[in-house]
Amino acid sequence: MALPKSLRLAFLTVPGVMLLGSLSGVVAGSGEDNPWFAELAKPALYPPGFVFGIVWTLLYALMGVAIARVLACPPGRDRQRAALLFAAQLVLNLIWSTLFFKLHLLGPSFALILVILAAALATTFAFARLDRIAAWLLVPYLAWLCFAAGLAFRIWQLNPGAAPPY
Repeated sequence: MALPKSLRLAFLTVPGVMLLGSLSGVVAGSGEDNPWFAELAKPALYPPGFVFGIVWTLLYALMGVAIARVLACPPGRDRQRAALLFAAQLVLNLIWSTLFFKLHLLGPSFALILVILAAALATTFAFARLDRIAAWLLVPYLAWLCFAAGLAFRIWQLNPGAAPPY
């Protein structure tokens, strides 16, 4: 018996999305080991560093399954639009770590996360037109983006002198 198309695609999309997310973090030097970031004042609701690795691994896996389900839908304008929106929000997501952790641009990184949230919301609605489960798989991502936006804004507020090092 053959595996469903969405499952076959997920064997590519899940590792692909997870690899891209991981690479963006490595390239940007994201996380608690970043000396600049370690010195920043953080809000009271800031979770322990290990939480971010767990959450992003789960979110990227869910995103990979969601896009696999959409790509398994019959070809057409709605699928093309949904796939392009997904790609756009993912590229923006991958840029965020560099903007924040490598370039130390707190204000612009907060603005970017709002753009990512809007793009992810548009992606979710586009997915819902094709596959409701795919759309629901993005809901934890949307929730985390809201939380992350709050953290980014608060870190920006708490660190007004955290200028780029150049």
